[in-house]
Amino acid sequence: MHPIARKVGDTLAVEPTACRELDGGMIGQVHRVDLADGTSVVAKTGETPLSVEASMLRYLGTHTDLAVPAVLSASDDLLVIEYVDGDSTITPAVERDAADQLAALHDHSAEAFGFPFQTLCGPLAQPNPWTDDWIDFFREHRLCRQARGAREEGPLDRERFERIQKVADDLSDLLVEPDEPALIHGDVWRTNVLAANGDVRAFLDPAIYYAHPEVELAYVDWTDTFGDPFFERYRSRHSIEPGFFEHRRFVYRLYPLLIHVRLFGSEYLPGIDATLTELGY
Repeated sequence: MHPIARKVGDTLAVEPTACRELDGGMIGQVHRVDLADGTSVVAKTGETPLSVEASMLRYLGTHTDLAVPAVLSASDDLLVIEYVDGDSTITPAVERDAADQLAALHDHSAEAFGFPFQTLCGPLAQPNPWTDDWIDFFREHRLCRQARGAREEGPLDRERFERIQKVADDLSDLLVEPDEPALIHGDVWRTNVLAANGDVRAFLDPAIYYAHPEVELAYVDWTDTFGDPFFERYRSRHSIEPGFFEHRRFVYRLYPLLIHVRLFGSEYLPGIDATLTELGY
């Protein structure tokens, strides 16, 4: 039996009967473990402190109606969650259900931008100090932080770093403040969506905090996870202010691009170039 299965069995005090690796583990490994009591669970391992992911899932499960898997056991090196049957096939019906669920999630607000604790996006820290101004929060704790990390680690050269810094300096002219902070999932892309029969059964791997909901929509757009059915349905629940598709989505796109540069290297630099050029920088 796979050592992960044995560890899960010991943790849950149930004999494992089968184990197989699942797709989607870009950071760490993910396995389905079948148990002698007839249930199945998902075991995630890796160097990232998985207790943080567990805390994010528990927060969503407790405070919202977003479909997320229940946490069964968690430590820094092993996360065990319920197995949710589904796949990442995206249909128009799935897009509309995702829009309903994310719009409802974005209805959850807080008194400021940030979160009660530091969260993660993959293995990278997301500092979340409570901040009254969204643009200040995004500038310092998202865009500039990732740009500095990518520059210090090497993939981002000085010229690109300085172009991004000019965008950061101009954010007050490029972005708008939302009416109030909104809770976002933070990492909605195809592999993190499990769907079946036209419904999203689970959103996986959250990177939550209270933000401008446009940063979520921009990520969905950049990853091409959902298209017109999603945005049309979302717009019926939440307004999308003019200028988002024309300009602001490209500003927000820089954040995940920088994360991908840090995680996966220079193959994402052309995307940064194209985005900066689109913005006139």
